[in-house]
Amino acid sequence: MKLFTLEEANALLPQLRRLFAGLKANRAVLQRLASEAKQAQEKATTGGGIQHGQLYATALFQVIEQLETISSLGVEIKDIDRGLCDFPALRDGRIVYLCWLLGEDYIEWWHDLEAGFAGRQPL
Repeated sequence: MKLFTLEEANALLPQLRRLFAGLKANRAVLQRLASEAKQAQEKATTGGGIQHGQLYATALFQVIEQLETISSLGVEIKDIDRGLCDFPALRDGRIVYLCWLLGEDYIEWWHDLEAGFAGRQPL
């Protein structure tokens, strides 16, 4: 588990904002094509297929890649839709989470590991 300083975590925010913008766009493509994908799956044995299969596959691949990128940074995603992320950090000799929500300018909150978003406290 990577432990972040506040400065290290804040330095990742521009990259996280870009990744979440990509996630939002790609998830919208997946949602838009979900019914077509389901129909294609049902027709798979009869030779049918998804008309926009390449677009769906590309969006799915990009979502997976974006999630893996965030995870590889050591950031824990708690809610994709809201862009809620936790950064493990050391505070007063114990591991806590620095907590950030997409739309916030900087990380200004923390909470205990078991407290979750409802237990956020100002830094």
